[in-house]
Amino acid sequence: MSFVGWIEGEDPELMWQERSLCAQTDPESFFPEKGGSTREAKKICQTCSVKTECLEYALAHDERFGIWGGMSERERRKLKKRA
Repeated sequence: MSFVGWIEGEDPELMWQERSLCAQTDPESFFPEKGGSTREAKKICQTCSVKTECLEYALAHDERFGIWGGMSERERRKLKKRA
C-alpha cells in the first residue's frame, strides 16, 4: 500500500475514494431502492480509475448494499462463491 499523499487522520486504505467518480456524482444512484435500476451507477463505474480498488474494498469488508466496483450486492455474492 502506498502512503504517498497520506494526510494525518486519513485512513490510507481509503485514499482511493478521493479519486472515485462516484464521489463526484449523486450517491443515490449507487444505492437504488429495491428493484431500482443500477444502470446509471454501473455506467459511471465502467470508466472509473479506481474500480478495482473499490470492488476489492467491498469484498474485503462484506459491503451488502450499493454498487461497488461496478457490481451489485448480488453480483458480488456470486463472485465470492466462485472464489
